[in-house]
Amino acid sequence: MKITRTASVAWQGGIRDGQGAITTESHALDGYPYGFGSRFEGKAGSNPEELVAAAHAGCFTMALSLLLGQAKLAPEKIETRCAVTLEQLADGYAITASHLTVRAAVPGADAATFLRIAREAEAGCPVSKLLKAEISLDAGLLA
Repeated sequence: MKITRTASVAWQGGIRDGQGAITTESHALDGYPYGFGSRFEGKAGSNPEELVAAAHAGCFTMALSLLLGQAKLAPEKIETRCAVTLEQLADGYAITASHLTVRAAVPGADAATFLRIAREAEAGCPVSKLLKAEISLDAGLLA
């Protein structure tokens, strides 16, 4: 099985004065604003790092739920927070880290078993794999 999901961005203007709008295939985000201010200055709007963090937290949590179920452990509740770090390096900005923090109520699970399964979920989560993947690009000019 192969599933493709899409999102798009429309941007107008330069880096500091420009504005972008993000739209996802599901329309969960539909023309949602982002720009320099929301990325670097704490102003209203979204930014790429929080979207990566949301994707990583969501993907990891689903993987964890799957693996717990396979271990015959039924989670009552899983809460995951992801912190993605954007850092200015000598050669420009880079996302240098993605840190997952998870707390869960899992009857019958001991701390060692939960930690082992959580580590397996992190390693197997498709977004974790993406953050280590080769990136491809197709670029062209609009007429």
